[in-house]
Amino acid sequence: MVGARPQQAVLTRDTDMSKTNETRAVIEGMVDGLNDHRIGDIGEFFAQSFRWMGNTGCGSKTGLQQFQDNWQKPFQAAFHDKVCVDEARLYMGEWAAAFGHQKATHGGMFMGIAPTGKRVDIRYMDFWKVEDGRITDNYVMVDFPHVMAQLGVDCFNGEGWEAFDNRTKSPPTP
Repeated sequence: MVGARPQQAVLTRDTDMSKTNETRAVIEGMVDGLNDHRIGDIGEFFAQSFRWMGNTGCGSKTGLQQFQDNWQKPFQAAFHDKVCVDEARLYMGEWAAAFGHQKATHGGMFMGIAPTGKRVDIRYMDFWKVEDGRITDNYVMVDFPHVMAQLGVDCFNGEGWEAFDNRTKSPPTP
C-alpha cells in the first residue's frame, strides 16, 4: 500500500482488560436469555439505547424497543423452536465476539418465503461492546442467503461464487 495507512482497530484500542469477566457474564446470560426466547425482560442485558447493526437483509436497530419489535419478534415469528449454539467466543475487556449457528423451524413468513416447516441452520457472527453491565453495541452478520438456500431460494440466481469452489482442475494457462 502506498501512502499513509488507515488506522486499525480504533474501537478496541483502549479497551479495559479488567472488564473481561464482567463482559463474559453479560454475554453468557444474554445468550441463555435468547435461548429461553425472552423478549419483554431482555433489557437486563441490553442498554435502552443500544445499537444493533446488521448486514443487508437484517437492517440496523437503534434502541432496545426497535431491537425487540423489528428483530426479535419478527425472527421468532418466522423461526420456531430456535436454539442458539455459539461455536466459539472470544472476550477482550469490554468486547466479546462469537460465531455459531441456530437451529430453528421455518414456521412463519421469511423474506417473502411462506412457512415450509423445514428445520434450518442459521449461521451468524456477533461482536458486542459491554459498558456498565449492559450491551451497548452489537455488530451482527446473519447468513440469510444460506437460510434462503435451505428453503429452496437462490438469492444469487446461480451466480454465487461457490461455482469457483467446484473446479477440479486449475484453468489452463495461456
